[in-house]
Amino acid sequence: MVEVTRAWAPRGADRFYALVNQKFFDDSRFFRVVPGFVVQFGLNGDPKRNEPWDSKRLPDDSVTHSNARGTITFATEGPNTRTHQLFINLGDNQRLDGMGFAPIGRVVDGMSVVDSLYGGYGESPDQQMIQTVGNRYLERAFPKLDRIETARVVEATGQPSRSGAAVPR
Repeated sequence: MVEVTRAWAPRGADRFYALVNQKFFDDSRFFRVVPGFVVQFGLNGDPKRNEPWDSKRLPDDSVTHSNARGTITFATEGPNTRTHQLFINLGDNQRLDGMGFAPIGRVVDGMSVVDSLYGGYGESPDQQMIQTVGNRYLERAFPKLDRIETARVVEATGQPSRSGAAVPR
C-alpha cells in the first residue's frame, strides 16, 4: 500500500490520483528493477492508454522530502517532463533530491513485496518497445516480470474512496 502525501508534491500527487482513478496502472508491469536503487513502472500494457498522457507533461514540484527507501517518485527526462512513469526507491537515494526528483509518498505496507519483485532482467526491457507494443512485447520477451493487478484510491480509513476527492494529508 502506498500513502501519498499531497503536501510533499501537490502536482505529482494529483497526477498519481488521476492515473489511479482512470485505472491506468491496472495490469502494468514493473519493467525496470535495479537492485539497491529503484523499481520502475508506469507504462500501460495498452499503448493507446499511454498516448494521451505522453503530451501532458507535468511541471516539477519542489523537493520537500528525500528519496529515502520506500518513497515513490515520478521518473523524468529532465525538468518539467513528468508524465506517467514512477519508481519506488529500493535504497536511500538522497542524491536524487538535488536532481529535482520529488517524492509523492511512500510504501507503508508491502515493502517486502517490492523487494521481492523479479529483477533478473535489470534494465533490459526497451521502454520504446513497451510504449509501442505494450504487454505483448513484455509477455513474449520478459515473461517473469511482476505486474500491478489493480490500483485503487482508498480513504485514510482503508475504505475505497466514494467521493472521488483526494484526501489531503
